Amino acid sequence: MRIRDLPYSDPGLPDVRSGTRFLVWLGRNQLGGQVKAALWGLLHMGSLVCFPVAIGFGVQAVVDRSGSRLALAGALMVGLTVLTALGDAMLHRAAVTNWITAAARVQQLLARKTVELGSALTRRVAAGEVVAVSTGDVEKIGWFVEALSRFTAAAITTVGVCVALVIYQPALGVVVALGVPALALAVLPLLPQAARRADEQREKAGRATELASDTVAGLRVLRGIGGEDLFLSRYRRASQEVRTAAVRSARMWALIAAVQVVLPGMLLIGVVWYGAVLAGSGRITVGELVTIYSAVTFLLFPLRHVEEIAMAYSFSRPSARRAARVLALRRPSAEVDSGLDEKAPTGDLYDPATGMLAPSGQLTAVVCGDPDAAGRVADRLGGHPTEDGAESVDGDGAPSALLGGVALDEVSLATARAAVLVQDKDPVLLSGTLTELLDVPRSGEVPPRDALDAAQCGDVLEALKQASLADSGDGDPMGARITERGRSLSGGQRQRLALARSLVTDPEVLVLDEPTSAVDSHTEARIGEGLKRLRADRTTVVFTSSPLLLDQADRVVFVHDGVAAGVGSHRELLSTDPAYRAVVTREPDGGGERDGVRPRDGGRGGLAELERAGEKVIEEQIEESA
Repeated sequence: MRIRDLPYSDPGLPDVRSGTRFLVWLGRNQLGGQVKAALWGLLHMGSLVCFPVAIGFGVQAVVDRSGSRLALAGALMVGLTVLTALGDAMLHRAAVTNWITAAARVQQLLARKTVELGSALTRRVAAGEVVAVSTGDVEKIGWFVEALSRFTAAAITTVGVCVALVIYQPALGVVVALGVPALALAVLPLLPQAARRADEQREKAGRATELASDTVAGLRVLRGIGGEDLFLSRYRRASQEVRTAAVRSARMWALIAAVQVVLPGMLLIGVVWYGAVLAGSGRITVGELVTIYSAVTFLLFPLRHVEEIAMAYSFSRPSARRAARVLALRRPSAEVDSGLDEKAPTGDLYDPATGMLAPSGQLTAVVCGDPDAAGRVADRLGGHPTEDGAESVDGDGAPSALLGGVALDEVSLATARAAVLVQDKDPVLLSGTLTELLDVPRSGEVPPRDALDAAQCGDVLEALKQASLADSGDGDPMGARITERGRSLSGGQRQRLALARSLVTDPEVLVLDEPTSAVDSHTEARIGEGLKRLRADRTTVVFTSSPLLLDQADRVVFVHDGVAAGVGSHRELLSTDPAYRAVVTREPDGGGERDGVRPRDGGRGGLAELERAGEKVIEEQIEESA
């Protein structure tokens, strides 16, 4: 595999039974690259360790005053130098190629798993853990893959030199042949402790990464309520714990490195002393002593790879174990891979767990008394059902949703995604232009401009137009760049662009989880009208507690205590269902809290209301400063 051929057309099916098996699977898939790198490594290290022969030959030529043999020794050194340089350059090229291709394979597997599981992934694995696996752990796995070929070449070279020394000069060769393996094995007792400290460092770093990602995601809210310093102090403490763990780990690896320096030095001193005794007694020549001494000196180079492979394996094994744990997660459904000619189901959308029914071609609003229940229902509607009859992705053991009577977990993932699009309550905007943001798989029936109009993105387009004038001067808002996660935009602007992206896809079924929680009431009312107009004759499900959206719905379903407790229009439920009225209007005497009903986060209360208040404070401060 060459770097120019990346990404893989198919990264393969990994062996995720353990971290070690995963590393073996990676190596097996890179067998050709590993063999190539090992052969170049043999050329490099073999040429390097042959220098003692040329040096000894040259010294003996000087002792014997032979000019021709001295010239031959010089020519041999020049040839070995060329071979060493060639082998080193090609070894580096092949080893780094192995590193990059292995890392790319793992990242493709992780990306494929993320797409397969969707939002359910972060419920089963912490978001910080996913980030750490896809960054630091991938790098450590690649490091081991890259170091493996160099270690293989070093091990073969070391064994070959030891055998050659025993044959060349048995008296000193036996000392070297016994001493070198002892040096290589001397660090083994230290490796378990080093690995434990490395694991501790990695674990603390993962927690710090998770805390940092959560803090950044909620930065607007933190600033609005003045909690920025509190979370910053928490991150400082977590960062100091990582630093302390890293220092402890570094001390152990420094000890291992010191052992790798001291013991070879002692071996070299012993060989020189014993060789001098043998040379003094006339049992070996001066050239032979120089050859043995030079060979032992050059053997210290391949021995360094023993420390490197030990360190790489100690770091990569837990990394591979964590990657394997993420890759072992499965979509809880029957695997259907014959989806090329599979027809997407159509019809009414039904959730058996709650009894919620969204008739085909209608705008259905769902009001949930439990804020967590809405997210679970939305996941099921998107095709995340029970896990092999045991615990489901959402943890409640509920069956899959049905679309037109067909269980979404019985069709392929691609078919389920094509039939039902779920936009969660915290959609992500990737960096790029607005044109690129809206360049998603779509039916072609909804032009981007119509989707932007329905989502009330006029002020967003005007802001992007001004940004485009400042950057390129063309004033085209579609070409203006959006920063990572849309951080240059307000929460309401990000939410409306995400809604426009969902609308432009024009799916058979569109599920929106609190799509207007960060916009003002006037804009929200117009979004409701635009949504109903643009999605006419299409099935749309909106999870919300906003009266402005509920009034636009053809049908409202009230989910209370895990079941559909009421069905009707918004005004009918307001007048007939006190629990529904308590959730939507938050009446203090409506009995909502007594009945265990809480307003939906992202509606007109809870965290989303707090976030909106914080954003308004920030925007007012910006306007005043301007």
